[in-house]
Amino acid sequence: MSLLEQPQAQALLADAVVRPAAVRGCQEHLTQFLRRYLPLFYRKEQRDLATLVIQGRLSGLERKTSEPIARQAGRHRKPVQHFVGAGAWDDEAVMAELRGHVAEELGDPAGVLVVDSSGFPKKGTASCGVARQWCGRLGKLDNCQVGVFLSYAAPGGHAPLDRRLFLTQDWAADRKRRRQTHVPREVIFQEKWRIGLDLLDRSGPVVPHGWVVGDDEFGRATEFRAQLRWRHERYVLDVPANTLVREVAERPGGRRPPFEQAEVWAARQPAWRWKTITLRAGEKGPLKVRALKRRVQTKDDDGHVGPTETLVVIRSLGAEPQTWYTVSNASRRERLPTLVRVHGERHRIEEVLQEGKGEVGLAHYEVRGWVGWHHHMTLALLALWFLTLERRRLGGENPGLNAAAGTADLQPAAARPAAQPGADRCAGQPRAAA
Repeated sequence: MSLLEQPQAQALLADAVVRPAAVRGCQEHLTQFLRRYLPLFYRKEQRDLATLVIQGRLSGLERKTSEPIARQAGRHRKPVQHFVGAGAWDDEAVMAELRGHVAEELGDPAGVLVVDSSGFPKKGTASCGVARQWCGRLGKLDNCQVGVFLSYAAPGGHAPLDRRLFLTQDWAADRKRRRQTHVPREVIFQEKWRIGLDLLDRSGPVVPHGWVVGDDEFGRATEFRAQLRWRHERYVLDVPANTLVREVAERPGGRRPPFEQAEVWAARQPAWRWKTITLRAGEKGPLKVRALKRRVQTKDDDGHVGPTETLVVIRSLGAEPQTWYTVSNASRRERLPTLVRVHGERHRIEEVLQEGKGEVGLAHYEVRGWVGWHHHMTLALLALWFLTLERRRLGGENPGLNAAAGTADLQPAAARPAAQPGADRCAGQPRAAA
């Protein structure tokens, strides 16, 4: 029996098939979707170009920068490049509308706001914010731009909410480079966690949610956690394994336990303290982890002892287990399975960014300025949000069939090129593995 004949493979293949009738109305759905956003582009040529760019990002182009998008549509590249790179339209108004749309479609009091950063490798030093810094995509220090992103995870699905370009201290202080890339005067250096707070402040009042989650780049910042507590936000945030913690319970004689690294504390916990928790169904059966929690205190950057929080240690099962150390300000009565499942939503933003880079060309851009970066990200995230809605319309099915009926709908009739490999895909069809 071949690999493709295995029952699991057959099930996956069946799940990937979408009937042509299901995708035949792609263009109509996109037109209806854009009706909500096009009024935010004030001139007719802007509305035309916005539609053209979104269509290009939903097409099967291998590289979705302005020039290929213009060429596919039979248009000159310069107006498209100017529209994305320096057009006089308000990307913040478009993102605000997107957040309201997400709240209407997915809003849930149990929703989770997920904050994360993502690197975009770049050559040269002319583009706004490019510096030698940590690039998670490459797993090393390298020349890249870094953006801070906010996404939303709820029972009904997940979606992007916001984005902002990060400037290093050197970049933020360099007047010449700021002038060359048109960085607004009010933009100053901010640590990524401060940018994350700004994004949360914009989305929090609009999008129903019960939690904030993020990786240890945000959780290690004690001031970030303090600001969330001041805002009455519940969080489950990763912290480094070497974070100093001490149990709140006193020892005989009124003595408090000493501070120790979280990984050292976890290593000496007895087996009976660890609980097995089922997160969700996986391809090979239920996805389970082992976890424990304990009320602890940590220290801030100045060495002062902080308030009581809950340390949650989560360990995956398997030959090479992975361990996460997290802290939460949730009530002591909050159940361990709830905290573990909320933490699991942190990976939603990784899915959002991965989908964005794979489906709508989130990393495909050649803009150099502050405005161009935010314009590009806005249009790409808008296209990604449309894909999310299309998947929901299909009842969770993966729009994976090479359905010419749906694909052709997403390109202007006068400019549809001859069929080429990779181009015959409807909105949301995963690109074939390389």
